[in-house]
Amino acid sequence: MSVLSQTFTDLELIIVDDGSTDGTETFVSSVPDNRIVCIKHKNRGAAYSRNRGIEKSRGDIIAFLDSDDIWLRNKLEKTREYIELFPEISIFHTEEIWFRRGEILGQKKKHSKPDGNVYRNALAICCIGMSTAVLKKRVFRRIGLFDETFEACEDYDLWLRAANLFDVKLIPEALTIKQGGRKDQLSSKVWGLDRFRIRSLEKMLASGELSEKDRSLTLDELRKKCEVFAKGCEKRSKNSEARYYRALPVSLC
Repeated sequence: MSVLSQTFTDLELIIVDDGSTDGTETFVSSVPDNRIVCIKHKNRGAAYSRNRGIEKSRGDIIAFLDSDDIWLRNKLEKTREYIELFPEISIFHTEEIWFRRGEILGQKKKHSKPDGNVYRNALAICCIGMSTAVLKKRVFRRIGLFDETFEACEDYDLWLRAANLFDVKLIPEALTIKQGGRKDQLSSKVWGLDRFRIRSLEKMLASGELSEKDRSLTLDELRKKCEVFAKGCEKRSKNSEARYYRALPVSLC
């Protein structure tokens, strides 16, 4: 409901019901607002669902809101102001408040939100929260949609591809509330998330679109993630996987 409560009202709300069992479809049908469009399909994951929402959208600007997050009432209005102030920018994001089990969480320095050319920030962690982000459709026309082969970390993959080609503008206000700690969140159900981040780094190295310096930094990050993941594999007696990931960076040099 934080979308329908926005002070900026010229919007369409596309709700993608990814095979939910919590009565989402019934609830949506009970809300009398012609700005709402609901898409329902069997469970196909976050990347598939986000892509269907992008394809269904009629506007030229896309904002995302995960089901467990909340926008402050002026989130879209403030973003529109920045879009008008910086017409050359195609990706915007905001500061966010982290909320878990009734408490506000502190954020470490590594979680500081970046501004400008943020590709190098995006290598180590997913530096842009999906629920804070607003993108012009030209970004997707240039880099493609979310990679639907990714079970998780599809946002990390998208931000690497996007930040390599587009500058990012940070709106320095906390306009999004990110809620964590729920047992049904994807990060708590999928083992070995770095598998997907490693694939993303492989894709960037194979893209032919990196500068010499950024290629070197990407390879360094791949080495770090492969080593960490290999150690995790060894703890689970997945020794053949560990050997594969340790050898991977060498094969890409």
